This record gives sequence, C-alpha cells and structure tokens, in this order.
Amino acid sequence: MSTPELAPARAWRSIAAVWVSAAVIAVLVGLLTPPPLRMEWITVGFGLCLLLAFGVQLSLARSKGFIDRMALSMGGALLIMGLVTCGFALAAVVAV
Repeated sequence: MSTPELAPARAWRSIAAVWVSAAVIAVLVGLLTPPPLRMEWITVGFGLCLLLAFGVQLSLARSKGFIDRMALSMGGALLIMGLVTCGFALAAVVAV
C-alpha cells in the first residue's frame, strides 16, 4: 500500500499568505474608511484577495489541486474578512 500524497508545505504557505493579506486588507479598510462606505470597500478588498489568490496559486506551477487551493484561499479570506467586519460593526454599535 502506498501512502497518500500530502499537500506540499509551499501550497499551505500560499494559502496562508492569502489569509494574512485578507486580514490586513480588512483591518485597513475598517480603520481608513468611513462607516457608510465600509461594505463597498470590503467588497473591493475581497476582489483584491481573489486576484492575489489567482496570482499566488498560478505561481506554484502545479495544476494538481488548483481548485482546492483556490477554494481554501478564498473561503478562508471570506471568513477572515467577515469576522473582522463583524468586529468593526460591533465596535460601532458599542460606541454609539
């Protein structure tokens, strides 16, 4: 019996890079934009994460697992940006 092929460490680093970028973008959007425009800029930031994920995953030059890596990158970015946005929304409610 052969052992299953594990994802290379480089693939996980590329996924984590998109997640870290999503967190940084979400925090910057939350700090630098006025509250009425925050959701529009979060959407733009998520689009930037999508472009970044495409670039990073294509730079690995591995077609095997591309869809899985993109799904993990974008799913994690969506979750992270959503949590950061909820944090800013709760802070705005508490501040009022």
